[in-house]
Amino acid sequence: MGRGKIAIRRIENNTNRQVTFSKRRGGLFKKAHELSVLCDAQIGLIIFSSTGKLSEYCSLPSSMEQIIRRYQRVTGTHISRQDNREQLHNELARMRNETHNLQLSLQRYTGDDLSSIQFKDLDELEQQLEHSVKKVRARKYQLLQQQTDNLQRKVKMLEDENEQICHWIQEKQQAAAMEQQQHQQQLGIEVKPVEEQQVMEQFPFSGEEQPSSVLQLATLPPHFYPYRLQPTHPNLQDFTLQYPGFGSIGGATATNE
Repeated sequence: MGRGKIAIRRIENNTNRQVTFSKRRGGLFKKAHELSVLCDAQIGLIIFSSTGKLSEYCSLPSSMEQIIRRYQRVTGTHISRQDNREQLHNELARMRNETHNLQLSLQRYTGDDLSSIQFKDLDELEQQLEHSVKKVRARKYQLLQQQTDNLQRKVKMLEDENEQICHWIQEKQQAAAMEQQQHQQQLGIEVKPVEEQQVMEQFPFSGEEQPSSVLQLATLPPHFYPYRLQPTHPNLQDFTLQYPGFGSIGGATATNE
């Protein structure tokens, strides 16, 4: 059973159309190669797909350019190259004209050449300049305001930082003062009993109430003589007990062994 006849019309499905194009292009190149080899023919085949992709085949040893030139000689056709010199000349003239107009406008804005300008043009130029000045001033004030805000923020940051540093210095000074005071207090507590003990040892009391501190020595009455030498010999001790006032010099009792 033979295959059914395929209707020759455009394939609507994109996938099927691309598959059919690839298969038939391969078959066409194969037939062109067979024709070139079997019949010793020069064949040039150019194909553009629906997507614009170029596919070409050229029989060896010729090249596509040689085949195209031979085709032009035989048919008498000529593929003209587009001459862009006139287009470039027109573009250059247009740019020159625009440059000249810009130079004239610049001279008008700077006030260099106003002799050839009419009153109406001068009025329009004045309005344009006033509008431009307003825009320039608005932009200037905007930039000044931004700079002022930035400087104020920097000043605020510096003030906060300065306040933190001062607070930190005060805390350090207070901590150092407290530490020094505690250290001095500790040294005073350790030294004071030793000094008092040395003073109290210089004034031994016998038979009287022992003062509790050095300050009590200054409050003793004038007739109280705290400094007294005690004899160590037994006979002298008995004699002193019988005659308490014997041998007293300057309010103190001196005893000789």
